[in-house]
Amino acid sequence: MATVTRYEIHDVRFPTSLSGDGTDAMNTECDYSSAYVSIFTEDESLVGYGQTFTIGRGNDIVCSAIAQVVDRIVGKKLEDMFQDMGKLWSYLTADPQLRWIGPEKGVIHIATGAVNNAVWDLYAKSRRKPLWKLIVDFTPEELVRSVAFRYISDAITPEEALVMLKSKEAGKAQREANVREDGYPAYVTSAGWMGYSDEKVARLTKEAVQQGFNHFKMKVGADKDSDLRRGKIIRSIIDDPQYLPPNHIPPEPQTLVGKNAGPTGSVFMIDANQVWDVPQAIEYVKGLAELKPWFIEEPTAPDDVLGHAAIRKALKPYGIGVATGEHCANRILFKQLLQAEGIDVVQIDSCRLAGVSEVLAVLLMAAKFGVPVCPHAGGVGLCELIKSTSLIDYIAISGTKETNVLEYVDHLHEHFVFPCSINSKGHYNVPANANEGYSIEMHPSSIAEYKFPDGTYWQSVKAPMK
Repeated sequence: MATVTRYEIHDVRFPTSLSGDGTDAMNTECDYSSAYVSIFTEDESLVGYGQTFTIGRGNDIVCSAIAQVVDRIVGKKLEDMFQDMGKLWSYLTADPQLRWIGPEKGVIHIATGAVNNAVWDLYAKSRRKPLWKLIVDFTPEELVRSVAFRYISDAITPEEALVMLKSKEAGKAQREANVREDGYPAYVTSAGWMGYSDEKVARLTKEAVQQGFNHFKMKVGADKDSDLRRGKIIRSIIDDPQYLPPNHIPPEPQTLVGKNAGPTGSVFMIDANQVWDVPQAIEYVKGLAELKPWFIEEPTAPDDVLGHAAIRKALKPYGIGVATGEHCANRILFKQLLQAEGIDVVQIDSCRLAGVSEVLAVLLMAAKFGVPVCPHAGGVGLCELIKSTSLIDYIAISGTKETNVLEYVDHLHEHFVFPCSINSKGHYNVPANANEGYSIEMHPSSIAEYKFPDGTYWQSVKAPMK
């Protein structure tokens, strides 16, 4: 029986701060970075890859934490891990000394996510399936056994989850066929970064419309007048039929309910990246109401459950919802946001939560509470990872994608062996390669070039980040 023999960890950083990619009101300089782990077995052809995401400085700290976590599975038999992935997740989070520097949050938690993601990648590759297909082919019992349920039984129990999953079994094959043909709906953020000029915002928005997208997100929060100006630029393009692509097919009406869609069926969203206090968030977003956004994302501190609930209540008369999740540290925080009716949209991040087993827990809770999941992507590798989350949710868990859209950012995909792609409808294509696993394998040449601080790129600039 194959075992884990060794691992490698790489601090990989891309100089995206030079182009303004990823900039917002809180994060004004972003060098998209991957804390990247490779897990090896006796079989040289079977390697598991995982990562978590940072924006530069501190990526080395995460890499150090990954080493502490992954070392716990060296020598373990693969099939022993695969037969109960929920038990493995509990084991990874149970070291009392490592747990002390969390618990289940912060650097040690996202490091655990990188390791858990890598083991799931191994699992999928060992069965010669993309990760999403591995999981949707599970029986309901197998899926429940894979979930991190600790601390959320007051929101959903394993028994309740089993009933939910069994109720969706009959339609799984049809939903899978549907999404394979149509793709999974996406929204675009690439046009809305705060560091872009008005001209670049307009150009990228027009390009996105031509590519088939009908959901668009813009960063806000630094200057209201600037936000209104930029928002009107985007609205003037996405609401104007002249910019629609040839043979444009209007979105189905049921996918636009409650989204403040414009005359072409396009939807606009805004994202403050946690920059405001609660009263400030309410007043600021009221001042942007004329842009008719579907939701305000991350309006305040990500841990402020009651603050989110207060903002949601205050903005409801304006038809503006609240979304968050990019920085929700764990399933417990999502549980509280759902219980407190603090959010209209759940935004799971595959690298903020501690891997697939915790992601599944949040998907199940969101389905029970009837709140749509629109995962956070962007960064480096996040689009590659998160598409599996949405496919699992649609096919096996919630059974719907009428309201749901998955974030797409057109950055750094060329560094991956199995990059994500978008079809002519502005939808994610469904991974189909049997060797793809969790889709996060990075080209060795990219690691060699951007490994920090001794990769060829960082050596060439002679002024690496401190």
